[in-house]
Amino acid sequence: MGVRRAVSLARSEATERGRAFALGPLIHNRQALRELGSLGLEILPESAREDIRAEDLRGASLVIRAHGESPQVEKSLRERGIALADATCPRVKASQLKALAFAKEGRALFLAGEGDHAEITGIVGYAEKGGAKFCAVIGNPAEAAAAARRLLESQESPALPPAIIAQTTIAPEEYDAIAKEIVRFFPELEVARTICSATKERQGALRELAEKVDALLIVGDPGSANARRLLAIAQASGKPCALAQGAADIPGEFFSFQTVGISAGASTPDFAIEEVERALARGLN
Repeated sequence: MGVRRAVSLARSEATERGRAFALGPLIHNRQALRELGSLGLEILPESAREDIRAEDLRGASLVIRAHGESPQVEKSLRERGIALADATCPRVKASQLKALAFAKEGRALFLAGEGDHAEITGIVGYAEKGGAKFCAVIGNPAEAAAAARRLLESQESPALPPAIIAQTTIAPEEYDAIAKEIVRFFPELEVARTICSATKERQGALRELAEKVDALLIVGDPGSANARRLLAIAQASGKPCALAQGAADIPGEFFSFQTVGISAGASTPDFAIEEVERALARGLN
């Protein structure tokens, strides 16, 4: 839902204004970005956020990508007179607001996800806006235990138990394992259920599919956290697997299997999935 909404909004802005801009990749899929680029969407480097001015955009809008931005960045852009079109995924926005609310309550915060991912960076910004005194980004159980120990040994004594928020694309079992480590130190940990339901369903369907096919092909961009997690699940199944952005990326050996299961990342455009399906159908028949 969030990806399609972002693409639709960017397409509309570019079509109506003749061009539009995005600060960093709108979504993590180069094929979709090429298509939007043909309509007039220009991707600006994330490093430009401090220097860009309204006059640089020549009357066009700046689309906030599906992963969201920190409130500090949004405020700075608006103060410079830049027209913003907010394509933040609703589920990401909910996570941002949860972080803000938890921080305002005085809770320490743990964020489960990739520290350099745009979604997590934005959520950290909301935690800071809420005045969070402790906000740790953790990517695995070992990091969770270390961060929880730091909080326990610190001088901070929050009135309420700490809380944890997940990156929307993290695998549920990863999140549960991370939360379990923190619960060892803080039994009353508030666990926010922020994983995208579509992501959870897609990962579950892939595990079921793995039992029925000879090989697995994930259609998506290597830059997509969602696609990378699907690939990790495919690898854990023990079946031959690969990540392909399009038909040209399908490994030759995949055409020798009896059955190949296909799964796709949330940001993968329909035309890429259809292209891969057609190529496999031709090669397997």
